[in-house]
Amino acid sequence: MTEDVSRALPLPVRSEELLQRLNTRRSAPAQNLTAPAPQGDDLQTLLSLALRSPDHGKLAPWRLVVLGPQTRADLAQKLTAMAERLPDPVKGKAVLGKLANPPLTVLVVSSPIQGHKVPVWEQELSAGAVCMNLEHAANALGYSASWITDWYSFDAEALALFGVKNGEKVAGFIHIGTLPEGPLERPRPLVSERVEILP
Repeated sequence: MTEDVSRALPLPVRSEELLQRLNTRRSAPAQNLTAPAPQGDDLQTLLSLALRSPDHGKLAPWRLVVLGPQTRADLAQKLTAMAERLPDPVKGKAVLGKLANPPLTVLVVSSPIQGHKVPVWEQELSAGAVCMNLEHAANALGYSASWITDWYSFDAEALALFGVKNGEKVAGFIHIGTLPEGPLERPRPLVSERVEILP
């Protein structure tokens, strides 16, 4: 079933609540995320909102894989063995807690269409927008989220475990759940340092 594209969407209106959310957006420490996480209607809403991301050419050059706790536990066990061949196996194993501990993870895979008039770079940016929309949607539903990549996002053998195919890349693992308390703020870039405003 496809969405009715003939309906007119409302024009944007100023939202102090949304501005406040954007002004306090902060990735959660993935290892601290606990239940509850989105499920049922909340999960469907989360995924639907993620797919409303900017997408030049309407290509949908990405796919999402919802990884439940058992799947992630099995993957973490296999990745633990793979970590032995890393330059720093101890660190390689330690970061797997970020994958295994949260109650819900959505893997966003960038699947660009090669040879299309829309450049691959733009298609990959669209996958990044899906990741960001997942974070915003999770926050709007009252959950915390963390967008992470780590060594297993780039390791060929590990990618095969996740079913990432040739020509695809991991755009991010979006871990979602609940924090016991709000995360601490971190330093942010200043507009004056990172933005050029031309006449």
